Amino acid sequence: MAKKRKVDNLLALAVLSTIVERPMHRYEIAQTMRERGKDHDMAIKWGSLYTVVQNMAKAGFLEVVGSERDGARPERVIYRITDAGRAEMVDWTRELLTTPEPEHHRFVAGLSILAVLPPADVIELLDARLDALGHAIDFARRELGDLTGSLPRLFLVESEFGLAMLEAEAAWTRSLRAELVEGTFAGLAQWQEWHDRAIPPSEVAASIERGAAEN
Repeated sequence: MAKKRKVDNLLALAVLSTIVERPMHRYEIAQTMRERGKDHDMAIKWGSLYTVVQNMAKAGFLEVVGSERDGARPERVIYRITDAGRAEMVDWTRELLTTPEPEHHRFVAGLSILAVLPPADVIELLDARLDALGHAIDFARRELGDLTGSLPRLFLVESEFGLAMLEAEAAWTRSLRAELVEGTFAGLAQWQEWHDRAIPPSEVAASIERGAAEN
């Protein structure tokens, strides 16, 4: 199980992995992370950056080392990572690599209530998803190909993983669609009957519960 952290927003880890290079102010941190596509690797809410940096300073992971002013713009506070911040960054990275955690996925949410749609609609929607996944996979392959050779593989493994996950999702979705089209999906006839007879969801749920109890 993941440990409780003083600042548990993944944006904090992104900040630590960026500012470890050199002292920076918040605007430079944000610009550097955007340039490196950190928002593609983790869910980043840029509006939370100020709060996250402040919280990390309070937790002792960052410290103020000065400030600078650019013309009439507000003064910018410059932070650097502390020894505690380095230790937190390393420990958090170890945890992410070793400890599986449930991750909410919009597709899984849709699959969990698949029965509200008739099979024919689901087939059509899966076709659309496969088309979108195909475009995403093509883009990811091109992007990875463009970067391969110009960057060490060490800095591309997250892109490789992202591509592998897209390909795995496409393969699974394609398999599910094939079962629906070919009629081999278990319980397909009953699922279709629920919609043909417009059986209320409450009766469907009760029927499923009775069947589970009998088994």
